[in-house]
Amino acid sequence: MAPSKLVLFLFLALNLALLAAAAHACAPYCPTPTPTPPPPPPPVVPTPSTCSIDTLKLKVCANVLNLLKLNLPVPENEECCPLLSRVANLDASVCLCTAIKAEILGIKLNVPVDFTLLLNQCRKTCPDNFTCSV
Repeated sequence: MAPSKLVLFLFLALNLALLAAAAHACAPYCPTPTPTPPPPPPPVVPTPSTCSIDTLKLKVCANVLNLLKLNLPVPENEECCPLLSRVANLDASVCLCTAIKAEILGIKLNVPVDFTLLLNQCRKTCPDNFTCSV
């Protein structure tokens, strides 16, 4: 073998040996890679579409709201809250909002305040992600 080929062979052999040693340098103490967790799925926000109550029946809620605004007691036999008691909080909010938008209640409203006042009277809460925009 010619001296230049021998030098090249030794150079390549030494490089391979160093590469193999470097690749396994931390063999017993190598940290195991931790997989990154997948990103959380986006929150699902229900989109209310229609009211399950006949919104024309919600006209009786105007009487309750007028009494509440005048700071008068609401009679036990009022008909608004029994209508809303049959549905969940979100549905009650959608129904009242639909009635307000259609001007079924027939009274002038301060929407955010009166809307919440009526829901509270009927022991309903407006979900955080729901806004009645008129």
